[in-house]
Amino acid sequence: MCFAFAHSYFLHSSFYISSSLLFYLSGKLNCSMEIRRITNPIDPAVTAFVNMQNSVYFDPDALIPAGAIRMMLSIPMTGRKNFLIVAEEDGKLLGGVIFHYLKKPNVGFSSFMGTSLEARGKGVGRKLHEARFAALDEAAGRKVEGVFLDSVAPERLTQEELEAERRVGSDPVVRKDVFQHLGFRKVAIRYEQPVGGPDGGPVTNMDLLFCPHENNVDSIPTDLVVETMQAYWMPWLGPIAAKHHAKILKTWVKGEKMLRLEALV
Repeated sequence: MCFAFAHSYFLHSSFYISSSLLFYLSGKLNCSMEIRRITNPIDPAVTAFVNMQNSVYFDPDALIPAGAIRMMLSIPMTGRKNFLIVAEEDGKLLGGVIFHYLKKPNVGFSSFMGTSLEARGKGVGRKLHEARFAALDEAAGRKVEGVFLDSVAPERLTQEELEAERRVGSDPVVRKDVFQHLGFRKVAIRYEQPVGGPDGGPVTNMDLLFCPHENNVDSIPTDLVVETMQAYWMPWLGPIAAKHHAKILKTWVKGEKMLRLEALV
């Protein structure tokens, strides 16, 4: 999930979610809870978000660091728009989500969504999920096809990794259940992150998930998955490597044009 950018960045002023998004979210928030989109890379919420994700996720090396988040919020990218949306209460961060609109496949890809331990059970994740879809639709100027994310598969974690999960108060099985309640399903495809694993090799303990915007969707085109992953990988692998790994991904489905969306639990 980590990105490596080598560009200078400039500052934007932070603003709250646009009026159309506020209208979408009206009536859904507790009166003391605020959903805010962060656009200023030096907004204190960036640091608060990074501290939160580091405290609740068992593998900090898999997370996007503060410097990369600030660059993503600052640098316009062709065919891609990056977002950080947070939930706050009385100035305290309850949770947040960092995600990306990918123009060509017209989808979102979510890099991380989490809530603080004390905020769990308050519906913060649901509100962030709704805000994510609203922001993606606004960026697209129409409905997006849906949102992808990747998540560790509990059955493929080592005992050490499971222990690390427990130390930070998380449970990969519970996480899958939460994703399913939000509408995510597992894409029936072998999935690997090309780099970031042992000795710099692939990460093989993750599943690719998808939440369709429309109900009653039980499969998605293989080409949508391949195009999405190529676009998602491009900033940190480069265009040649991203295209190469996307082609490998396509070979694993052995000619299947559509991929099933499977229940997580």
